[in-house]
Amino acid sequence: MNNPTLLSGIQPSGKLMIGNYLGVVKQWVTMQDEYNCLFPLVDLHAITVRQDPKLLRQRSYEFLSLYIACGLNPKKSTIFVQSHVPQHAQFSWILNCFTYMGELNRMTQFKDKSQKHASNINAGLYSYPVLMAADILLYQSDLVPVGEDQKQHLELCRNLAQRLNHEYATEEKPLLKMPDPYIPPKTSGGRIMALQDPTVKMSKSDTNEQNVIFLLDDPKTIEKKIKRCVTDSGSEITYDEKTKPGIANLLTIYSLITQQNIDEIVQSYQGKGYGYLKVDLAEALIEHLRPLQEKQKQLISDKAELDKILTRGAKAAQELAQKTLDTIHQKIGFI
Repeated sequence: MNNPTLLSGIQPSGKLMIGNYLGVVKQWVTMQDEYNCLFPLVDLHAITVRQDPKLLRQRSYEFLSLYIACGLNPKKSTIFVQSHVPQHAQFSWILNCFTYMGELNRMTQFKDKSQKHASNINAGLYSYPVLMAADILLYQSDLVPVGEDQKQHLELCRNLAQRLNHEYATEEKPLLKMPDPYIPPKTSGGRIMALQDPTVKMSKSDTNEQNVIFLLDDPKTIEKKIKRCVTDSGSEITYDEKTKPGIANLLTIYSLITQQNIDEIVQSYQGKGYGYLKVDLAEALIEHLRPLQEKQKQLISDKAELDKILTRGAKAAQELAQKTLDTIHQKIGFI
């Protein structure tokens, strides 16, 4: 029996940080044996916001090398760059012709991003969810990991699949698979919050780098960021997201890094102040990231090998995508 197909992509913009690693990439590593996994670097999505071309290329290689350093195996999973597979853009145009303006007008992420990038409210930003639907449906994906900010997009994707199936397929033989959201087990990761403002999620594109622990931060930088991070009033170390969001965030990171239960960690710091927790957390992060950083440094030095991995990944992705696109073309009347 074939494994179900799972697709998940990250934009190669900003810098990969511990939230991406603990909440996403580590889960990907465990999924490789259970699912047919596709992990595109979604650079077409990234250019909805202006990118420095040199930096975008650099980040693409950096992300790929970090993926492999974190444990992704290019022989088990299909890792590729989205722009290397032209079927994404081709299918996105077709889906645009089946997407209603009212559906896109309701997308809250477009409204949020338009406020952040008021000088560059472009058509790509508006039709971003359609390209995301193309990414998913091209590979007949069974499952898609989605965060809160992407649920609307997956709902649109399912509506488009249903619309094309209704128009061109039968119940017995659907044209496109209806993808389901992948909900990770609660034990696999928590929401990692910003270090200076633990009420908002940590982001790899945060303009304030003091909010974020990046995977390639050196030990001194990690120590400084943890030492300076916002904590809460009082001095008792307890886990309470409402009254002590800063300490709760540090405990979550500590738990995920060390694989210790949060209650056990809290118990071990009874009678100790926040400073002790910060020192130990910084040390745990540095030691955990050290082998990952060493492997990434080795991988990034061999661009030729990384290019080979991306070429193989693109070829495998194109073969899968073209099967779906050929069927769609035939159904809608292209010759």
